[in-house]
Amino acid sequence: MSAEEDCQISRREWMHRAFGFGAAACAAGCAAPPAGEIKRPNVLFVAVDDLNDWIGVLGGHPQAKTPNIDRLARSGVVFQRAYCQAPSCNPSRTSVLSGLRPTTSGVYGNGDLWREALPDAVTLPQYFLQHGYETLGGGKVFHGPQNDAASWERYFNIPGFLHPPQQPASGIPGVGHFDWSSLDADDSETADGQVAAWASDYLQAEHERPFFCAVGFYRPHLSWYAPKKYFDQFSEDSTILPPFLEGDVDDVPPSAVRQFRDHARVTAAGQWKRAVAAYLSCIRFADENVGRLLRALDEGPNAENTIVVLWTDHGWQLGEKKHWRKFTLWERVCRVALTIRAPGVTQPGGTCERVVELVDLYPTLADLCGLPPKPELDGESLRPLLEDPQAPWDKPAITSNGSDKTSVRTERMRYSRFPDGEELYDHDNDPNEWENLAERPEHAATKERLAALLPTEVALDPVPQWNKLNAEQQNLAPVPAGRFRASDAPNDIGLSSDWRTLAE
Repeated sequence: MSAEEDCQISRREWMHRAFGFGAAACAAGCAAPPAGEIKRPNVLFVAVDDLNDWIGVLGGHPQAKTPNIDRLARSGVVFQRAYCQAPSCNPSRTSVLSGLRPTTSGVYGNGDLWREALPDAVTLPQYFLQHGYETLGGGKVFHGPQNDAASWERYFNIPGFLHPPQQPASGIPGVGHFDWSSLDADDSETADGQVAAWASDYLQAEHERPFFCAVGFYRPHLSWYAPKKYFDQFSEDSTILPPFLEGDVDDVPPSAVRQFRDHARVTAAGQWKRAVAAYLSCIRFADENVGRLLRALDEGPNAENTIVVLWTDHGWQLGEKKHWRKFTLWERVCRVALTIRAPGVTQPGGTCERVVELVDLYPTLADLCGLPPKPELDGESLRPLLEDPQAPWDKPAITSNGSDKTSVRTERMRYSRFPDGEELYDHDNDPNEWENLAERPEHAATKERLAALLPTEVALDPVPQWNKLNAEQQNLAPVPAGRFRASDAPNDIGLSSDWRTLAE
């Protein structure tokens, strides 16, 4: 049976295969801990979409305003060298939530049906569900339409997104959702504001079972629309552009570059500073929503027994190397924000310079919460670094942008291999990755050593694609009542007045 024929399955069959529903499985997953067992710690798992290293504690942009994320970082351990396993949403999130690298799963692109590639995988929240946790989520945790109902007991989906009255608000034609504008709206009217309010209500209540609560914020993902009060904090005229060097990509393999179309349009319209200011505004908006969660947790009954993890699925470029968006193997795309606060394990003010990966989160949380280890996972528990951020640690980070484009990052170097060439950068001397050293004879031994760290076994089997499903099969969200609530149409400006009932 071909991959396309395999996708043409009945909706009921798809639901059972993709989501693994079954009364027995649900009963086992929702079981309460045995009588007398010590209550395990809760987990607040916060994802921020498309946020790069432009936060205060990472120093990525001098004008970034992230007081709440920075406060969280200072209360636990912030990882200065944390990296994603893929530079796009679906494969990165699949890696985090399955504990498997793209080179293991074969999930490399946003259109890959990850549950088809990993039909037997027990996801991170699903594993907690199996061990007596109440698992719930809201916003964007899995990638867009590929949410996994088997992972959740309850889920809060947003009613829709707010638009400016006219699009594109930037005035740049033909850019689709690559757009930016302030909104004449309150935070409570926005998708992320509603997710924050829903999660805050939950965090301020007492719960009989330990919980795994995943909260996914959309901004600063495109489109960069946020309430006007955040845009008012960043003046276009005074905005500092990211580091840029003309001719920067002249020495890189052609396949390392995605496209220059966005940069040409933005600069031709004279909106580079405006776009950067809009991204900073959306970061500030995201930070405020994170702050709402932290205040709700700290003021409620769960503060002393809740592990907090804040992570981003990948970075983002805003004109560096004439590139916008993600989908590359350069530092600003691969580096992510990662902070962990674990009561009784971390100490305030911890800063870790070791190289870590998002794929390490699954085994780390299982370890911190006393769940049985899962040897089939690709990551390693970060507990030694949470206890001592300066502990020895020599594991590199691997990021894959497809099966034939892979990068390895150590504390000093980045080496990337492409079908048509290589890149090598010395971050001690070249943090902007302006000088590709791959062809320098004096660096041959370094290049060989780093190349040996790349995966030797790479998944190559084709994965069925989302866009091959028919319209009914793409509508995967509706599932039995009480387990999942379908969202209204995306980009629907109309917002439900009773959104707080959506999770019931």
